[in-house]
Amino acid sequence: MSKFRLLPIIFFSAIACLALGAPDLALAAEGHHPTLPGAQLSAIWVIPFACMLLSIAIMPLTLPHFWEHHFGKISVFWGLAFLVPCFIVYGLGVALYEFLHIILLDYIPFIVLLFALFTVAGGVRLKGTLVGTPVVNTGILAVGTILASWMGTTGAAMLLIRPLLRANAHRRYRVHSVVFFIFLVANIGGSLTPLGDPPLFLGFLKGVSFFWTTTHLFVKTCCLALALLAIFFVVDSWLYKKEGSPVPPHDPNGAEEKIGLDGSINLLFLLGVVFLVLGSGMVNWGTWIEIYGVPVEGQNLMRDLLLLCMAGLSMKFTSRKCRDLNGFSWAPIEEVAKLFFGIFLSMIPAIAILRAGTEGALSSLIKMVSTPDGQPVNAMYFWLTGALSSFLDNAPTYLVFFNTAGGDPQHLMTDMATTLIAISAGAVFMGANTYIGNAPNFMVRSIAENQGVKMPSFFGYMAWSCGILLPLFAILTYFVFI
Repeated sequence: MSKFRLLPIIFFSAIACLALGAPDLALAAEGHHPTLPGAQLSAIWVIPFACMLLSIAIMPLTLPHFWEHHFGKISVFWGLAFLVPCFIVYGLGVALYEFLHIILLDYIPFIVLLFALFTVAGGVRLKGTLVGTPVVNTGILAVGTILASWMGTTGAAMLLIRPLLRANAHRRYRVHSVVFFIFLVANIGGSLTPLGDPPLFLGFLKGVSFFWTTTHLFVKTCCLALALLAIFFVVDSWLYKKEGSPVPPHDPNGAEEKIGLDGSINLLFLLGVVFLVLGSGMVNWGTWIEIYGVPVEGQNLMRDLLLLCMAGLSMKFTSRKCRDLNGFSWAPIEEVAKLFFGIFLSMIPAIAILRAGTEGALSSLIKMVSTPDGQPVNAMYFWLTGALSSFLDNAPTYLVFFNTAGGDPQHLMTDMATTLIAISAGAVFMGANTYIGNAPNFMVRSIAENQGVKMPSFFGYMAWSCGILLPLFAILTYFVFI
C-alpha cells in the first residue's frame, strides 16, 4: 500500500479546491483562465522552490531519521508554501488554476510514465553472472548510452541500472558507476532523437524534423560520451585494482545460471510504452475533459490510461520471484512521487517568471542570449538553457529559449542551426548536473540507495558533475559555440 500513500493527498486536495472554487467554474468554462502573472513576480516567489531543493540537499545529512520518515510531508509543505500565498495574493481562481494545471498536465503524466517504466523495466532480469570489471561496466554504460535515444533516457536507465548494481554488488567502490550511469544513460545518451528526452520531443511537436538532432548532435554526443566512457574506464580500473581486483563470492550450493533474460515479455511492454509516448505526440484528438479551464486532451488521457495498463500487464505476467531476484521494491517510485509533488508545485512561479522573458525578473538573463543588434550568442544559449534545465523542468526551459530564438522551426533548423544545437544540447546534456535535472536521475539514485549504495548528497553529486562535466562542456563550447 505504500506506493499509494501520495494519491489521497492529491485527490483530496483537488476535491477540496474544486469544492471551494465551484462558483468560479463558470468563469473558467467561458475560457477566461486566471493565471499567475509571471511578469509581476519578484524573486521572492522562488523561495519555496529554493527551500525545497535545500531540504533535499541538507536534511538527509543533518536530520536523516526525521527526513526518512517525513520527507513526503516536507514536500507537501513547500508546495503549500507557494500555493497558500498565491491564494492570498492572487485569489482562489489563480491558485486553483495553477494547481490543477501543474497536476493534471505535468505531474500526473510525469508520474504515470515513470511508474510504467519503473514497473515494466523492473520485471526484466538479466540472468547469469556479470562480474563488474572495468570492461563490463564500461560496456553496460556504452549500451545504455546507445539505447537512451531510442527508448528514452528513463526507459534505458530503468532497464540497465539493476544489472549494473548486481554486477558490482561485490565491489567496495560503486558510487562512481552510478554517477557516470546518470551522466551517460539518464541524460547525454538521449540527445539524438525526440524519443530520447522530453525537450527534444517538444521540439519535434513544434516542427523540428525527427532526425534533425541525430544528424546535428551526433558528433558532439559521440565525443562527449566517448570522453566520459574513457574517464570512467580509467577511474574504475584504478579503483578495481585498489580493491584487489575482487571477484564475486562463490556459492558452493548454488547452481550455475546461464546468461539470459527472465521476464523477457516485459521488453514487449517496454516497446509498447515507447510507441504510446511517440503516438501521443503524433495525433490530436482534441480536448476530452476540461477542469477549471485546464484542457486534458484525448490522446494524452488515453496514453496515460494505456501506460497504466502496460504496468498492470507487467505485474500480471511477471513472477514475484523474478522481481525479488531483481531487487525490486516500490520504495524508489514512492520517494520520487512524493518529492516531485513538492518540486512541481513550488517551481510554478520560477517557470512563470522564465516564460515572461524580457518582462520578467530574469530579463537580464534572457537578454544575454542576443547581442544589441539581435544576433544570437550561441554559447549563452547553451549555458543558460543548461543551467536552468539543471534545476527546473528542462522541457519548458527548452521551449522558452526555442521561442526566444524566434520559434520558427524551419529557420532554426537552417539559418540558425547552431543556435538550435545549443538549446537542444544545453537542455539534454546539462540535465546531468543535478539529481533533479532530468526525470530518471533521482529514480536511479533511489534504486541505488535501496540496494545498499550510499549515494552522494545533492551537493555531493554536484561536486561530481561540476568536476567532470563542466570542463567537458567548456571544451564543447569552445569548439562548437564560439
